[in-house]
Amino acid sequence: MNKTKPGLMQSLQNPQGANFSLETVPEGIEYRPVGLTSEDGAISKGLFWRLRGARPKVGVHLMHPRTDQSQNYNILPLAAAGYAVLGRASRWPNNDVATIHERLLLDVAAGVKFLREQGCERVILLGNSGGSSLAAYYQAQASAPKGSRHTHTPAGDPLDLNQYDLPPADGVVIVAGHVGQGMLIGKMIDPAVVDENDPLATDPALDMYSPANGFDTQSGTGRYAPEFLERFRAAQTARVRRIDTIARQLIGQARDAAGFAASSSGDPDAERRALLASKVGWHMVVYRTTAYPAFVDLSIEPDDRIVYSYFSARPDLENHGENGFARYVTPRAWLSTWSPESSHARTIDNLARIREPLLVVHYAGDAATRISEVEAMRAACGSEDKTLEVIRGVEHYGHMLKDSTRKQRSSLGTDKVVGWMQERFPV
Repeated sequence: MNKTKPGLMQSLQNPQGANFSLETVPEGIEYRPVGLTSEDGAISKGLFWRLRGARPKVGVHLMHPRTDQSQNYNILPLAAAGYAVLGRASRWPNNDVATIHERLLLDVAAGVKFLREQGCERVILLGNSGGSSLAAYYQAQASAPKGSRHTHTPAGDPLDLNQYDLPPADGVVIVAGHVGQGMLIGKMIDPAVVDENDPLATDPALDMYSPANGFDTQSGTGRYAPEFLERFRAAQTARVRRIDTIARQLIGQARDAAGFAASSSGDPDAERRALLASKVGWHMVVYRTTAYPAFVDLSIEPDDRIVYSYFSARPDLENHGENGFARYVTPRAWLSTWSPESSHARTIDNLARIREPLLVVHYAGDAATRISEVEAMRAACGSEDKTLEVIRGVEHYGHMLKDSTRKQRSSLGTDKVVGWMQERFPV
């Protein structure tokens, strides 16, 4: 039963951008800042939300690998319905340069423990966008049989998750989720790049933004032949593997130098140089990661989307811009977070290991996630209780596509979340 106070829900319908402003919080909802310390000592922060004076028995945890979720648009409706909500940042807020997903699981664990300490007998993980693959990865590892969790990062660094307390959640909700940050890059990386040190070096035969391959520079739309798409996707995989190799070579160089520095070579100067080489903070610049054909060719798995990336109506120009996913990362962060070949945070693979109830809410106007992918998420999940809700006419951030200003957000997605929660985890 919905116990929201009369009139409270009506006051929640004016969010701005991807988040809401604290100035719009109704008087019936209270929040307070919280500090979180993960088991390995990392510090992060968030906001704890609930109805004023309430002590909810069910809590919802929201976290994203790199963006602060403390004012996520799903929070107020959930709090208004009587749930406790922890919206928070990870240890790497707004900065994924060094993000290691295996470490992020320790941050999630700290949040789950916090909600339990506040009296929440049941905790649900809500993963929005990139938080979806993180939530699935956490739950898969938290509920894994003893001794079977990951013991190393994709870079080969020791990190035995069996040695940490990862309390499993009681359910998982995915809103506007995708197949994983690495898998996403696998679809978006530009295979026409022929030199990782030169953002303009291009193989014309693989350039999706070339008129010769089906792109119309006037309209900004594309229409690609199946043969081109097949070559394009194969070349994307080849480029990812090339970058993986570069990342592993850089890591290997540092390890080799560390080994030499630790040896008794008899040459103090050489050992000193090797020690410094082992400490060098190598970074990688990954150019042109906005090259997903479905951004501009709406005939590819048609749905409600318009020509748009996550950020721009001109993906062809955005692709060469200084901003973009995985643009500047350490080799370890590339392998753990952004490599479709190496990352452990693959949504579908991890959902297959989950037995708790699952809800997937998909916006049919999402630029980068196809309906076939969310159907695969639901099908792969190991739970007997798994639900997929497709919301028509809405884009990735929940805004209605008919609103060209992108300020009017649909409540339909969050309504589905609240209804699902009330049915399975009533307050």
